[in-house]
Amino acid sequence: MPTAYHEACESSLVIALACGDYGGRVAIRGRAPGAGASPRQARGARLRAAQQPARLPPGIASVLSVLSSSAVVLDSNDRVLRASAAARAFGMVKGDRLMVTELAALARQVRRDGEIREGEFEVPVPRFGGRTTSFAVRVAPLGAAVGGGGLVLVLAEDQTESRRVEEVRRDFVANTSHELKTPVGALALLAETIEDAADDAEAVRRFAGKMRQEAQRLTNLVQDLITLSRIQAAEPVPDPRTVDIDAVVAEAVDRCRMRANARGITLASVGSRGLSVRGDEDLLVTALRNLLENAVAYSPERTRVVITTRKTPDGNAELSVADQGIGIPERDLERIFERFYRVDPARSRATGGTGLGLAIVKHVMAAHNGKVTVRSVEGAGSTFTLFIPLRSEHASTGAA
Repeated sequence: MPTAYHEACESSLVIALACGDYGGRVAIRGRAPGAGASPRQARGARLRAAQQPARLPPGIASVLSVLSSSAVVLDSNDRVLRASAAARAFGMVKGDRLMVTELAALARQVRRDGEIREGEFEVPVPRFGGRTTSFAVRVAPLGAAVGGGGLVLVLAEDQTESRRVEEVRRDFVANTSHELKTPVGALALLAETIEDAADDAEAVRRFAGKMRQEAQRLTNLVQDLITLSRIQAAEPVPDPRTVDIDAVVAEAVDRCRMRANARGITLASVGSRGLSVRGDEDLLVTALRNLLENAVAYSPERTRVVITTRKTPDGNAELSVADQGIGIPERDLERIFERFYRVDPARSRATGGTGLGLAIVKHVMAAHNGKVTVRSVEGAGSTFTLFIPLRSEHASTGAA
């Protein structure tokens, strides 16, 4: 996002140049082309001057170089006099031509009537695999005294990330409302059903059991929201302590063992022992438990889930959770760590998932200066791996 300094530079540049004030200060004094010559010589001089590329005064070039936006200056013949590296990287400029047809047309309108215009454009970016990038564009005429007149300034701000963040925010609000409404509505309906079946002890027991399930689902969702709100700022753990990785693995496995046994799934722990890191033990247990619960929920019955721990050469503790489940489609791998994103919404709700587990894992790793990666093949299973910096003495021993 642009800084206040960049925004101030951009605004003052557009306003001053559009009014001709800045151009008046940098205009070069001298005789006009053809002054004191015959009419024919004067016309020839003006024609030669028009064919020569206009020159930007050094002051304008310096201001353009500090702007965060993609900046392009066009002359009276729509040739590019100056373009920032970002404008060329996004494919807006090639050689001395502006490659976005709609943007070039907008620049010609600004040159004709002198009015500052704004708009939004979608530009395919070749270097990023042809993905479309959204730009907020401002086009303004430069002063008549700048570069001989007819120059147009184009400023384009990449809006792709801000739009993505806004979309995530809207999805989060909508999904949170839906996820909270579902168990609350189910509890209300079950309570009414129990009232109607008060004389049927078996029905009351059955519906009371379903109420407990929905209440537990609501509790899990609220707890996950609280956990996520604590750690989503991506700040380091405020009070890190020495955490034994063996204890983290044992606690996470113990919390998932009952659910795994119910489906005949074996939880196995292998690898290095005695590793320790600095951080928050409860958060690390939560992250590993979320990975184990996902592995159990999306694995066929009577399969294995393996937790492997080892020390990496670059001084990290590596914890991987590998399953023999249904796998994740490649198109979904980039989004599975988003809040409430589900590869299979129907199955996730059936297993009682909140849709926040992997988002919590990502933020826990960020809080510990670590990271999480995933490898998956549809029909063959998935492997999630946590990388957490080891304590200094462990890291130095590994390096030695």
